Amino acid sequence: MFNLDTFKTYSRAVAFGAVAISAIAFAGAAKAAPVQLFPFFQPLPPMAAPQPLQPYQPYQAPTYQTAPSEDQDAVEMPARFRRQTVSYATREAPGTIIIDTPNTYLYYVLGGGQALRYGIGVGRDGFTWSGIQSVSKKAEWPDWTPPPEMIARQPYLPRHMAGGPGNPLGARAMYLGGTIYRIHGTNAPETIGKHVSSGCIRMTNEDVTDLYSRVNVGTKVIVLPMSERRADLGAATR
Repeated sequence: MFNLDTFKTYSRAVAFGAVAISAIAFAGAAKAAPVQLFPFFQPLPPMAAPQPLQPYQPYQAPTYQTAPSEDQDAVEMPARFRRQTVSYATREAPGTIIIDTPNTYLYYVLGGGQALRYGIGVGRDGFTWSGIQSVSKKAEWPDWTPPPEMIARQPYLPRHMAGGPGNPLGARAMYLGGTIYRIHGTNAPETIGKHVSSGCIRMTNEDVTDLYSRVNVGTKVIVLPMSERRADLGAATR
């Protein structure tokens, strides 16, 4: 016989179990994927740990490698070709220039039996000359225009070259009379003491600048021939 009270008690138990199961299921789903109530608010990224303060470092300008020096006279010169005052017996007046071609020296007469001696480069075989001239012109960092005679022998030479460190005439030039010859500097200081030129007298840029400061237009220049090999007169006086 159907018992109403028993049925009611059974129904309540079933309902309670269903509610319990739903609650458990809802709790599990919430743990697995929590509902985002305000999706338009983005969580802030985690903040990095603060870095310790660095001690103050004064500004240091970057260092740059300096360009190579353009001083062409950095070649180590033999002692006998370095500029020096020597004993030199001559009857020529102070201020005269004497070119000792065979010994590759240039003497600037000081007077009192002394002269300032420089090492020089002179004409190669077949291009030496001798005689008396005078300085007709002076020029700083002169342009170079090879004469026709030189062009005929060396057609590859430039017809004109502006003055500057790369110019064969170097820092200074003293032109000799109406000839094609000059006393001038050089961008090849290793040729000092040698017979290498086409007749010009070459000096280091440092030496030719020193001589240039002492010489005036009109200065007498005596060029000794190769056959007149004078003894090296001098012990240096200072």
